[in-house]
Amino acid sequence: MMLETRNLSVRYGNLTILDDVSFSVGERQWIMIVGPNGAGKSTIVNAVSRGAPYTGQVLLDGRDIKKYKSTELARKLGILAQSSNVNYSFSVEEVVKLGRYAYSGGLLSSKSADDEAFVERALELTGLRDLRNQSVLTLSGGEKQRTFLAQVLAQDPELLILDEPTNHLDLVFQKQTFALINSWIEQTGRSVVSVVHDLSLAKAYGTHALLLNRGRLVASGPVREVLTRENLTSVYGMDVHDWMREMLSQWEEDDDNSPFQ
Repeated sequence: MMLETRNLSVRYGNLTILDDVSFSVGERQWIMIVGPNGAGKSTIVNAVSRGAPYTGQVLLDGRDIKKYKSTELARKLGILAQSSNVNYSFSVEEVVKLGRYAYSGGLLSSKSADDEAFVERALELTGLRDLRNQSVLTLSGGEKQRTFLAQVLAQDPELLILDEPTNHLDLVFQKQTFALINSWIEQTGRSVVSVVHDLSLAKAYGTHALLLNRGRLVASGPVREVLTRENLTSVYGMDVHDWMREMLSQWEEDDDNSPFQ
């Protein structure tokens, strides 16, 4: 397994945010972490990325993640947070190049041909070539999110962990982002763990899913076995399947009434 958590819990005083969550990630898997607000989805990302104190174990390639040096961990694990900020007027290309830092000998070391190739590929995949020289301080929220996604892709990790990867993105780039991540999995044989709110995207692209509620794991496994009507109703307190079909019917009615029929 590329990643495994055992009895992962996060507590702040008497408040339990994540309670005894265990799961594993294998090769070529895309794990979707879903659940209502306050379920503990982003807390999993924070714990696995060593950004939150936890009890239990997090194993990466069978080794306790706490024992990795930062540069060593960066070669294996790429993290895209829900929001990222840069306070300096770096260009888009300079921000993306920071993804190669774990492979360099330091800030003053020269960049290799491999570094340049990974940066170029990341800029192309995320549609940022035309913005490469633009200051990140001038970018829209969606453009900034794509810039940090490109940085993580340039890092070329074995496992990507994404917290709301299409946050701030319009529909076109939501579609493109999920498609390119899916292609990245197919081309590299690597894996992704994503926190998502959109259950349709989770079902369309995920191979597996974790369904959380109030910090506890309700169901885990292949995505279609997890996102069942019964499971979703118990977690969201509504018939999610019927709601999704009702939303889809709005578009079907438009097609039925089209003058071009």
